[in-house]
Amino acid sequence: MFFILSKVLVFIITPIVWIVALLIISLFTKKPKRKRRTFIAALILLLFFSNSFLLDNVMRMWEIPAVSEVDLKDSYDVGIVLGGMMSYDSNLDRLQFSKGVDRILQAIQLYKDGVIEKILITSGSGSITYSDIKEAPLIKKYLLTLEIPEEDILIESESKNTRENALFSKPILDKEAPEGKYLLITSAFHMRRSIGCFKKVGIKVTPFSTDRYSGGPRRWALDFLLIPNVEAFHTWNVLIHEMTGYLVYKIAGYD
Repeated sequence: MFFILSKVLVFIITPIVWIVALLIISLFTKKPKRKRRTFIAALILLLFFSNSFLLDNVMRMWEIPAVSEVDLKDSYDVGIVLGGMMSYDSNLDRLQFSKGVDRILQAIQLYKDGVIEKILITSGSGSITYSDIKEAPLIKKYLLTLEIPEEDILIESESKNTRENALFSKPILDKEAPEGKYLLITSAFHMRRSIGCFKKVGIKVTPFSTDRYSGGPRRWALDFLLIPNVEAFHTWNVLIHEMTGYLVYKIAGYD
């Protein structure tokens, strides 16, 4: 039930839904004052959520900063890679990677450089309609094609969310590397909630943030400051979804 409700919540908290709702109210309401106010509110939201500069600054406050390999003072028994980085095309038997693929790419590099000894991929299915397609085994299959030894690839394929990532990873870690050192590898925007979930189940991790939306020096170019950017809507969706998830998890006691 929690999984289904979370999918419904994703729709409700989407900024474009708010804007469209306000425009519909403005279009059909018969009261001139309400018509004007809802239209102005929709316009303000449209300008706010399409502004790249505002988005960048909010992201900088939210994301957990990334570190370089040289900043990692230890080697780690296991690199824990959270899923949500691909979809599967059954017709072509092909993985289709998304922006989150940086999670596994960074893990591969860390493994090759000897920073982590094993890779644990924790991800089941995040889909309601295709619950039988599990992400972790598919990514394991991909890693095997890169000649990473099978004994160095651990998978957890039943989790549907971040809380379950941590909950279902614990027995695997307790078996494969008890009392070990663990490097948590996930997107910078997702790291805050992830750390909390793993801490809640008693797993101490070191964060290694990937695929940042912010990063580098702040941009002051006029187009970045003033010109609306349609891609900002998608990124706001990601951020608001994550912030909402973090709050819900706090209330539910998951982190």
